[in-house]
Amino acid sequence: MPPPWHHQGAAALIRKITVGAYENNVYVVACAATGKAVVIDAAFEPDRIAAAVSDLEPVAILTTHGHFDHVGAARETAAMLHIPFRLHPADTEIAGMTPDEPVAPGPITVGELVIDARHTPGHTPGSTCFVIPGVVFSGDTLFPGGPGTTRFPYSSFDRIIDSITGELFTLEPDTLVMPGHGLDTTIGAEQPSLQAWRERGW
Repeated sequence: MPPPWHHQGAAALIRKITVGAYENNVYVVACAATGKAVVIDAAFEPDRIAAAVSDLEPVAILTTHGHFDHVGAARETAAMLHIPFRLHPADTEIAGMTPDEPVAPGPITVGELVIDARHTPGHTPGSTCFVIPGVVFSGDTLFPGGPGTTRFPYSSFDRIIDSITGELFTLEPDTLVMPGHGLDTTIGAEQPSLQAWRERGW
């Protein structure tokens, strides 16, 4: 049985499952009109991911960034579901694998649903957030309480702040933020803390 819906909108239906030791969030985003769907971040437990789309028509795996805990089940899930694994090319080396198809900024059509891919570097060079009406899937770019970590040599705190302010904080305040780990938040809940994040430097 597929899991219940985490969120239901007029245009899209969303499932959320949490997998693996790092408690990664995997999202299934389905076009409400057609049942075509994408998986966002095939992290671990491919059998559970496959079950989560068993009543839908999956068309791709969209990946927020190339860290191992976000791509751990990408190849196996893609093979099981006969769909392409997609990732921004700048994260190919970090992922240790080449995507079947790249992710580039711009629209991705899933049935009648249009997903807006937004390049948000900082956590990784190829980090990408996916926006649908009322929701942004932020990967490890934005969490409740601040940006994702920038402790890696290829990361940049300044860049992640620029990505958040330029690509995410332009969304409506009531936009739901569904991150790569943990609980949902909203754009409006996080915006007032921007200066505090700048001052603390993480």
